[in-house]
Amino acid sequence: MDNASREEQWAMWMRAATSGDSCAYRLFLKSILPHVRAMALRRCESCNASLSDAEDVVQEALLTIHLKRGTWDPSRPIRPWISAIIRNKLIDTLRRRGRHTCVPIDDVIDVLESEGPSSDLQHRDIARLLAKLKEQQRIIVQSVSVEGYSARETADRLNMTEAGVRVALHRALKALAALQHGREA
Repeated sequence: MDNASREEQWAMWMRAATSGDSCAYRLFLKSILPHVRAMALRRCESCNASLSDAEDVVQEALLTIHLKRGTWDPSRPIRPWISAIIRNKLIDTLRRRGRHTCVPIDDVIDVLESEGPSSDLQHRDIARLLAKLKEQQRIIVQSVSVEGYSARETADRLNMTEAGVRVALHRALKALAALQHGREA
């Protein structure tokens, strides 16, 4: 199916959906998803945004398409309407992200590793601080920072995503720093 006939099919399904045809709406969403994902990936790549940012754009675009479907003018092509929503969601994502630079923990793990043997006192202090973390945070910190597993290996062991492990590790390390300085996290 070429782009013109695909776009006409989308428009036909959207017209039916706005008239209350839920089956046509499901077909519309299922059909546009690859286009939305490809466009989000392409645009995020051109802006040096991450793959997770692209997936956020996809989810937000689909939600906006759902919420704003009544704003589409059936006499106009549907692809530019979808593209504008994707563009706007990418802009929103980049604004939220700001100018923060993300550095994968694997790139700096060597800097974080202990350089020498630590004393029993340090081990007790670490164990005391770790005991104050939530169970999942404690398991992740122990796995990555103490036992030396990668975020990917830890994610596989805990049946989590690698990104989820990295976020939990970051939050746990932040909480540990607060605890170390006498503040409750």
